[in-house]
Amino acid sequence: MKCVIAFKWAKNPQDARVSADGAVDWRAAKMVASDDDAAAVVVARDLAVGDELVGLTVGDGDVAWAAARGATRTVSVADVEPNADSAVLGEVLAAGVRRIGGADIVIIGDGVWDQMVSMSLAGQLGWAVLAGVVSATAEGDRLHVTRKSGTGTEVIEVGTPVVLAVAARRAEDKPPGMKDVLAARKKPLEKVAMADLGVTSVGGVTLRGTALPEAADARIFDGADPEGAVEQLMTALRSEGVL
Repeated sequence: MKCVIAFKWAKNPQDARVSADGAVDWRAAKMVASDDDAAAVVVARDLAVGDELVGLTVGDGDVAWAAARGATRTVSVADVEPNADSAVLGEVLAAGVRRIGGADIVIIGDGVWDQMVSMSLAGQLGWAVLAGVVSATAEGDRLHVTRKSGTGTEVIEVGTPVVLAVAARRAEDKPPGMKDVLAARKKPLEKVAMADLGVTSVGGVTLRGTALPEAADARIFDGADPEGAVEQLMTALRSEGVL
């Protein structure tokens, strides 16, 4: 089955700058891969045995990331703004999948940093989507997909085309070495612009304002008198309805 692995589409929340008034500035953030992306490429390799595995990325991430992990070629849409919302990212990725053509499965990290991208992507393609995926196997033209369900897992049989959003169970076991990375940079790379894909959307989400979360003033009890401090604490908890 021909698989497309979408990678490096999320912004690390640690790169966000939050000002004193609660405004969030993402301008310094870069598209980076999470543990979910690494898990997704493992699932993609398993499903693409004997067929083509194509990497698809947006923004300013390392375009050789998927190639170093087994992708045969990569399509990169580099002019996507780093603060693009989930709807725009889903639209761009869907357009990229259509440009690649012939894909049976699109695999993407579940994305704890932005879970709506996979849903937006599937909606733009008009495909089914399964989230929380941990593994998948192909049997004929059907997939048996194992995904998280509560504290356990469940196995779902699904046909193609389909989007699988993979959730990592651990960090990447064996990242590619320097030799793999250098070899990956020699693999075919197609750079396209949003205009080449016919994407002109500027996003459907408008920021109307920001504010810091409401917080009550802290109450500090003097620990010089332990018994008195405990009594004050218990009284405060009862007045707040905690006890």
